[in-house]
Amino acid sequence: MTYNIKKAAVLGSGVMGSGIAAHLANIGIPTLLLDIAPKELTADEEAKGLSLEHPAVRNRIVNGALQKLVKQKPAPLTSKKNLSLLTVGNFEDDLGKLKDVDWIIEVVVENLAIKQSLYEKIDAVRTPGTIVSSNTSGISINAMAEGRSEDFQKHFLGTHFFNPPRYLKLLEVIPANTTASEVVSFMKTFGEDVLGKGVVLAKDTPNFIANRIGTYGLLITLQEMVKGNYSVGEVDSVTGPLIGRPKSATFRTLDVVGLDTFIHVAKNVYDQTTGEEQQVFAVPEFLQKMVENGWLGAKSGQGFFLKQGKEILEIDPNTLEYSPVKKLKTPSIEMAKQTRGLANKVKALTYAKDRTGELLWGIFAPTLIYSVQLHGEIADDIVAIDNAMKWGFGWQQGPFEIWDALGVKDSIAKMEAEGREVPVFVKEMLANGFDTFYTEIDGDLAYYNGSEYVKVPVNEKEINVKRYKKKHGVIKSNTGASLIDLGDGIALLEFHSQSNAIGLDIIQMINFAVDEVEANYKGLVIGNQGKNFCVGANLGMILVEAQDDNIFELDFVIKAFQDAMQKIKYSRKPVVAAPFAMTLGGGAEVCLPAAHIQATMETYMGLVEVGVGLIPGGGGNKALYQKFLKGLPNGVEVDYQHIANKVFETIAMAKVSTSGEEARENNFLDFADGISVNPDHQLYDAKQAALALYEAGYQPPVPTKVPVVGASGYGTLLIGAQGLFESGYISEHDLKIAKKLAYVIAGGKVPYGTLVDEQYLLNLEREAFLSLVADPLSQQRMQHMLLKGKPLRN
Repeated sequence: MTYNIKKAAVLGSGVMGSGIAAHLANIGIPTLLLDIAPKELTADEEAKGLSLEHPAVRNRIVNGALQKLVKQKPAPLTSKKNLSLLTVGNFEDDLGKLKDVDWIIEVVVENLAIKQSLYEKIDAVRTPGTIVSSNTSGISINAMAEGRSEDFQKHFLGTHFFNPPRYLKLLEVIPANTTASEVVSFMKTFGEDVLGKGVVLAKDTPNFIANRIGTYGLLITLQEMVKGNYSVGEVDSVTGPLIGRPKSATFRTLDVVGLDTFIHVAKNVYDQTTGEEQQVFAVPEFLQKMVENGWLGAKSGQGFFLKQGKEILEIDPNTLEYSPVKKLKTPSIEMAKQTRGLANKVKALTYAKDRTGELLWGIFAPTLIYSVQLHGEIADDIVAIDNAMKWGFGWQQGPFEIWDALGVKDSIAKMEAEGREVPVFVKEMLANGFDTFYTEIDGDLAYYNGSEYVKVPVNEKEINVKRYKKKHGVIKSNTGASLIDLGDGIALLEFHSQSNAIGLDIIQMINFAVDEVEANYKGLVIGNQGKNFCVGANLGMILVEAQDDNIFELDFVIKAFQDAMQKIKYSRKPVVAAPFAMTLGGGAEVCLPAAHIQATMETYMGLVEVGVGLIPGGGGNKALYQKFLKGLPNGVEVDYQHIANKVFETIAMAKVSTSGEEARENNFLDFADGISVNPDHQLYDAKQAALALYEAGYQPPVPTKVPVVGASGYGTLLIGAQGLFESGYISEHDLKIAKKLAYVIAGGKVPYGTLVDEQYLLNLEREAFLSLVADPLSQQRMQHMLLKGKPLRN
């Protein structure tokens, strides 16, 4: 049987259910969202004279969930327009509508009897072949399927999303014993290709993979804190980015999750285990007391941390009193800051003979042993366990990767010297001559499967640039960028400067790449797999040159940048830009002239130069204005002033999109540009887009003159800025920047509707940029941004 999910239903509209529904809407799947019908009227409903039978009352719970979706931060929806894909209802009136959907996701309260009762009703109305799944975080999938029809059981499984569903990559797929293999296979592919998730196949065990090991690790950390008399803040200062974990580290994570939720998850394992393992999942008494006091973390305003004014306080687990946050200060932490590479850092810190080393070894040793003990029980291979921890908990290294970083032989020797029981799996691995969990075979990543190394299976749409370069080499490279042959006649230009900031090295590589592709390739993709696509031009270099009064040098660099952007635009072969995450200033300017943009769902794009006292200098003003003009119909009278106003507002307010979809709404992307839901597939999608353009007989745009609003439009643009200045909302320097920006967008003091060529607009832009760069107040803003990482209002 072939499966195709065109329509879905989510049953349960709490934070998780509504979040999953929002994610489905984000990817264009119409979704029915159902919840219980209320049994009592609210005072407001009574005042309006409504009855329990009124539709507004019956769907009150689900409608309330939709209202929260719009206000929630971080936003579950990539665009408010996606709300139109969500239809509401309730379990009493609307279960019959489930016959029309292809996938039913249950997200109701974690109670087996309640779930089974709902499944009985679903079984009576669903169309045979419809996939049904539960988002449970720990109830047995097999137990839930008991007593259902054969067709239901064949099409039933667990699909455990992590919260928030839009942002967290992990999806645990948990088959029941009765689930048809083709359903499991379909959901894995659908999860990766359509939902954009990292999918791991888990076994039907308590809390599955990520929550089982993650909760164990958190409880071990709590025990080590108490045993070693560390403070909450000291533990968090070591268990965050320093060792490749999220900024929220241990206790901020618990505060965000909610202490009551954490205790529930821990109890789930405690109730289903025995012996030493069970003892680890016994929640400490002080944590129970915090929950009894209502100190549940972020949702109640206090937990392990309490904010008083601007000061952050930490709790003392012994007294339950709060005091200012402390950080661990040891020689190994200072040394680790100078150490290159996460693996080397983790090793140096963990083996350090100080309080940092004692804490980390005390956390890592039992957690690594536990992960190996569960291998085979919770997942079939070590890759699933590592990926679950990376994608669900934000670890940069999974347990087996950490073990490789520490050195398997050395760590086992230390464990055994301490009397810890090392699992047979690891001892046999060493005895068989394998001393790491991971290695490389023919340039591909391989893992130890219990008897030998086998290659890690990879979705064909995943292109790992680092590994690809290692395997295939590069065409040309300098400090800022590399040109790589992606195969099939497509080249990739990868930025790899500091923060991917644009300097002369990247500009030179753009010029080389376009020439090389025009001569020998079908198309070019500009993309990378850094933390961000590109956060703009090299601000430090610009400031140094400006302070040294090297305006001639800067003029040369900015002109070179503008020319390179024009080269992208008029390349005879298609250039596809692949922006993701922060795509700011110069990063956005690289994308705007491309023949096609293949963004990701999480692309935060904007021209933000005003924040550092400048305006875009690489052609961004002109390019965004032209992007606005691009979709206009022929032969229709156009109000260019309205367009100029919108472009001015977008740049002057440094608007940054909160998603790829919002970048389209802000006109950085047009209707033909693409958005990859799975970021791991972005370069593959961009490559396919470049090939499609080439095969369709791509021709570069023909240079045309640009209609501008001129002198009268310039005056109109300034009215708002002048009003803000006179009201005291913006400074005199803000007004100066606004005037420069308005002059550039208006096209100077020519008559309204004058057609000007692109170089004229680029010259205006460059002159304005250089005059602002030379201004001491703008230089102060640049310096402040470089030192403090935030804008200065001067």
